[in-house]
Amino acid sequence: MSTYSYPKAGLGNVGSYQASAVPFLTSSLAVPGSASAPIVVEFPNVTRFVVVKNTGAEELRFGFSEAGTSGTNYYTVATGSEFQAEWKVTRVYLLSNTATATSASVAAGLTGIEAVALKNNWSGSLGVG
Repeated sequence: MSTYSYPKAGLGNVGSYQASAVPFLTSSLAVPGSASAPIVVEFPNVTRFVVVKNTGAEELRFGFSEAGTSGTNYYTVATGSEFQAEWKVTRVYLLSNTATATSASVAAGLTGIEAVALKNNWSGSLGVG
């Protein structure tokens, strides 16, 4: 006797990225200075897109691993600016680009793909940050 299992959304499932995303928002994040460890924003599902907005008075770093964001694999966002891209990630790391703390907001569109499907997010040692 055969059993039928329902199809499940996965990393290679195109429809998961074409469908409208479930919103994820977090604001007023206290982002530590560059001498500290970055804060992490974890998503319950794999993202379809991510928007990082610098709401503070200092330039902001963001990346995809603690090592990358603390090291050299990060992107910077100027004060009052934001950056948006279509990324398949489960978390982002935020850190001030100076010794002074700053603040940020993060918005994301979530797919139906559970975060465990993307086991290690991305690694700074891979040059992704």
